[in-house]
Amino acid sequence: MDMESASSVVLQALTQATSQDTALLKPAEEQLRQWETQPGFYSVLLNIFNNHMLDVNVRWLAVLYFKNGIDRYWRRVAPNALSEDEKTSLRAGLITNFNEPVNQLASGIYSFACSLWSHHTDCFLQQVLAVDQAHALSSLERTLLSLKVLRKLTVHGFQEPQQNMEVMVSRQVDPDSPCREKLEKTIILYTKVLLDFLEVHPCAFIPLIQRSLEFAVSYVFTAAGEGLVFERFTVQCMNLIKTIVKNEAYKPCKNIEDSKPESLEAHKIKTAFFTHPTLTEIGRRLVSHYFLLTKEELAMWEEDPEGFAVEETGGDSWKYSLRPCTEVLFLDIFHNYSQTLTPVLLEMVLNLQGPSNVEDPVQLLMKDAVYNAVGLAAYELFDNIDFDQWFNNQLLGELQVSHHRYKLIRRRVIWLIGQWISVKFKSELRPLLYEVILNLMQDPDLVFLFLNVSPVDDFEFRTEQFLPYLESIFSLLFQLLQQVTECDTKMQVLHVISCVIERVNIQIRPYVGCLVQYLPLLWKQSEEHNMLRCAILTTLVHLVQGLGAESKNLYLFLLPVIQLSTDVSQPPHVYLLEDGLELWLVTLENSPAITPELLRIFQNMSALLEMSSENLRTCFQIVNAYIYLSATDFLQNYAEGLCRSFCNLLKDITNEGQVQVLKVVEVALKVSPVLGAHMFQPLLPSVFRGIVDGERYPVVMSTYLGIMGRVLLQNASFFSSLLTQMASEYNQEIGQLLGGVIEMWVDRMDNITQPERRKLSSLALLSLLPSDNSVVQEKFCGIINICVEALHDVMTEDSDTGTLKDCMLMSHFEEPKLTDDEEPPTEQDKRKKLLALEDPVHSVSLQQYVYEKLKAQQALMGDQGFGALMETVDTEIVRQLQEFLQGL
Repeated sequence: MDMESASSVVLQALTQATSQDTALLKPAEEQLRQWETQPGFYSVLLNIFNNHMLDVNVRWLAVLYFKNGIDRYWRRVAPNALSEDEKTSLRAGLITNFNEPVNQLASGIYSFACSLWSHHTDCFLQQVLAVDQAHALSSLERTLLSLKVLRKLTVHGFQEPQQNMEVMVSRQVDPDSPCREKLEKTIILYTKVLLDFLEVHPCAFIPLIQRSLEFAVSYVFTAAGEGLVFERFTVQCMNLIKTIVKNEAYKPCKNIEDSKPESLEAHKIKTAFFTHPTLTEIGRRLVSHYFLLTKEELAMWEEDPEGFAVEETGGDSWKYSLRPCTEVLFLDIFHNYSQTLTPVLLEMVLNLQGPSNVEDPVQLLMKDAVYNAVGLAAYELFDNIDFDQWFNNQLLGELQVSHHRYKLIRRRVIWLIGQWISVKFKSELRPLLYEVILNLMQDPDLVFLFLNVSPVDDFEFRTEQFLPYLESIFSLLFQLLQQVTECDTKMQVLHVISCVIERVNIQIRPYVGCLVQYLPLLWKQSEEHNMLRCAILTTLVHLVQGLGAESKNLYLFLLPVIQLSTDVSQPPHVYLLEDGLELWLVTLENSPAITPELLRIFQNMSALLEMSSENLRTCFQIVNAYIYLSATDFLQNYAEGLCRSFCNLLKDITNEGQVQVLKVVEVALKVSPVLGAHMFQPLLPSVFRGIVDGERYPVVMSTYLGIMGRVLLQNASFFSSLLTQMASEYNQEIGQLLGGVIEMWVDRMDNITQPERRKLSSLALLSLLPSDNSVVQEKFCGIINICVEALHDVMTEDSDTGTLKDCMLMSHFEEPKLTDDEEPPTEQDKRKKLLALEDPVHSVSLQQYVYEKLKAQQALMGDQGFGALMETVDTEIVRQLQEFLQGL
């Protein structure tokens, strides 16, 4: 049959399929169903709905059949798949169909879609009642398809929707019926319509609040739903209740007069619905029915404890199951109606006081459910439960019941303590808790629970309390890390290990030998599991911090890991980069000395700086760490390339980013004034221009002045060369340009907020004295003003002598005395302290320096000339200066 003849036959069938006469409708639908797998059928449908002269209903039905068939037969592996030639033809035909003249079909099909959905739904219901399963399934498929269209139109088709919607009457269907699966999908789609509509148009949904709540609560929390509901439907109903309860549009303002009328109306409806009896029933059923562990969950725990633990802590199937949905709804309901629900939950707790009968599984499951609720609502119950007393009088005893069946309660109690420990748990009880944890970690039925309960995860953790148990607990955690097989489980064990190392810091050193030997093997095994490798990186970060300078013994493993994780040419960097950069930084901070291998890794940095990502700040910290570690080796190898990268960055970067770049230059000048100025010479003219031109952003200007202060104070010859270069660029005399710099420096001194930089500026400008240069003498008043301001910043009274002293002076390096809870200084901290001893800011007394410079200027000019110079300074400033210099 040619295309024209085929089109005629299919058009006739489609026309009859739109009829309300079942005598015409049923044969036509049967004929169309037979054609669904015939080659060329969808090309014919395409021609029909592209024909703008035909009846809209016929064209619309052709579109529906077309879409349905494409969904089924487009893929190559599908039975009766479309040929590649027909696919090509269909694509070409669809691309040309952008000139639809019928508005009802193109930006106004809502009413037609409604009628189509209504028609197919009626047909389906009639066929179900007539036990016509074959035709019922076909009608249900069309109902589902038309409802999908309606869902999008209802939610996204109106700016101010006023369309009311009815929820389909649920009918019980034979569980073995082929219609059941389709029917369940259809019911779920109805709930999605409601949820989407509620989310996008909460105010337009207000007239539906009462009926939606009645519907959802009756099916989920009363006997009405028994035998009818299925899990996905229950989840959707709970989501509907939750969204209504916590919707911000339905909550009045604290000041009722400021509330919108819609919010007050919605709140009124909710208040009228959620009566005390209704809330009590919802609360009781959530805990006593939905919180109960199922037979399937208990069986899984017995057969696969590790898999069960993974699921409970957020496995993929768990995320989309009923249990997390019920727990979230419980939390939202409890938070919004705690005054009503708190007594209900406390009564349930009271009814379960004392040890439960191990021969009564129902009682055990109920206690597990109630304890789960108390753990979830810990913050809400803070004022209602004396948890310390409960722990001593009830929970501790339950943890000591050793019967195999009681493991359900032991498991829940230790989880419950984990929920409350950061809410309300006396620190004096923690050693007792550590002993309990140590015992339970040796129980094979419960060991996996500690993936979700860290022994150190609380705000009032005290290292000295934990240290007696550290070796045993850390050893058991390491055994668990080796024992588990699931990738997710290893990640969670590593998380707990990381927390322990972070908490005890250097106290971990005697116990990490086995872990250090095992991590290279685990890294190799996890080559295809980037998220596990992220967890390993995090563990290494804390391990390096705990080991300090001893971390150099890990370099054989550590440095290749950093190299791979921060190499943007390697695909894994997408997952590993952030953690890899952090590991790189802490490795440098704790390194006692540079090594060729550690220096070589910096080859990765150029590409990282080009990315201009959110990791730039860490990259700059890494650069600074290299400078502090070994400025000479680092700058000689990498300063040239670093300058190029910085110049490119400064072309298009935020003010904050600009400051980060400049701070690197400032650090280099602080560590090595001569080499730093030489290596970053290409960047210094732009700093000079920023000062002369009066950079408007205060933090940037402050950094400019900090850099130039270092150059002027510690590398005067370089400053002189730079001044000559810039005078030529500005076409000014050197003296004139220097005067402009000093004037701008004095004027913008208030931009500098750090006392160290303020003192540096004073020292730098004072270094220009003594001078017979007329420009310097003209700016003498401003220089003295700055010096007096800085003296106010740094001069404090010595408690021993009662005299003034420069509080920034450091005479020698001392290892700080630390408490158990304080972190020891890193190797970089020590390097900074030693560097400070040589830094003029910390080694030169500003008071003495001012005095010496003024005496030298006086000697140069003579008493009369110097006296005239001092007369240019405000008398009050002179008086303050004399007070500071008194006794010298």
